[in-house]
Formats: sequence, C-alpha cells, structure tokens
Amino acid sequence: MTVQRRILVLAACLAACAAGAGTAAAAQIPWGKLPGLHRSPVPWTNDSSSLYRRLRPLDLHALGQEGAAVHIHAHLDVYVAGQHVKVPALVGIDVVRQFITELHTHDTSGVLHVESPSMRTFTLGQFFGEWGVKLSPSWVGPYPGPVLWWVNGKLRKGDPAALVLRAHQEIVVAVGVPPLHVPKSYRFPLGE
Repeated sequence: MTVQRRILVLAACLAACAAGAGTAAAAQIPWGKLPGLHRSPVPWTNDSSSLYRRLRPLDLHALGQEGAAVHIHAHLDVYVAGQHVKVPALVGIDVVRQFITELHTHDTSGVLHVESPSMRTFTLGQFFGEWGVKLSPSWVGPYPGPVLWWVNGKLRKGDPAALVLRAHQEIVVAVGVPPLHVPKSYRFPLGE
C-alpha cells in the first residue's frame, strides 16, 4: 500500500470515527441534567424559557441564523393514549433571546427542520430534549410506556431517542394506546 493510499484510508477512518462519535454522544441524552422538562399532561409548549440551559447537554447551539451545511426535513407525529399531540411551533427557537438551534419547528405541522452550519448528524432525542419532553423506550414526557415508534410505517425497536434524523422520514412515537393508523409518509411542501 502506498503512503498516499495509507493517508487516504487513515483520513476516511478518522472521519468515520468522528461521525460515529457525534452520533453516539447525541444518542446519550442526559435526561436528569435537562432543566425544565415537562411534567404536566399534554399539550406541551415549546418551553423556550429554559431552552438555552438545555443546549449544552444536548450538544446543540444558539445560532444567529439557520445553517446550510446540513438542511433536511423530517415529520413527527406524537400520540399519547391514542390521541394525536400537536408538536408546537418554535421548538428550538427563542424569540426573546433571538436565537435558533440546528433542530427546530416553524409551525405546528410536525415538520422538523434540521439546518446546521456544520456537517453532523442529529437525533430525535436531541429534538425531544430541546422541546423539554423526555423520550425513552419507557417514557414520553411524564407518561410511562412502553413506547412504540415507527419510521416510514415500519415498527422499530430500541431507544427512539437514538434515531438519527434523515431527510423526509415520517416518524411516529406513541405511548399508551397506539394510533389506529400509522402514517407511512408525509407530503412535504415543495422545496422541503
């Protein structure tokens, strides 16, 4: 193997390790260290009042504007006891302090915006963390599980918080009675 080839292989390994480390760290949400988690019944607000204090443990940042290195959208449906829970507008946006994070919502459609100034992955747990709603295999907010979750209509196992967000995923999270119909896709607006 030539020196140049060894350098390329080493660079690829380092890049893969760095990407994996970012994903693994993000998947380990320190729920006990996040201030202001919702403990009340649904509906849950965007809770921007304690958002800034949750950013560091979630490996998220207060940005002056949306980033463009990563720009994808996913869709989230949440169900508690069979009832659809609206994902609030402005999760990940603090209007008072005038910042936006890499993960956010603009409206109540359930569309998650992933707009980062750096190339990295983000997880569903990071989004729930900034929303202030605990997500694990056995909890959604203050509601005990088991938690069922689907991606593009396929039932998944494991920790839903560890799900890496990808373009145009349809994500469904349910605690208690599952929904009668699990969506397999979402019709994203043109350009998303």
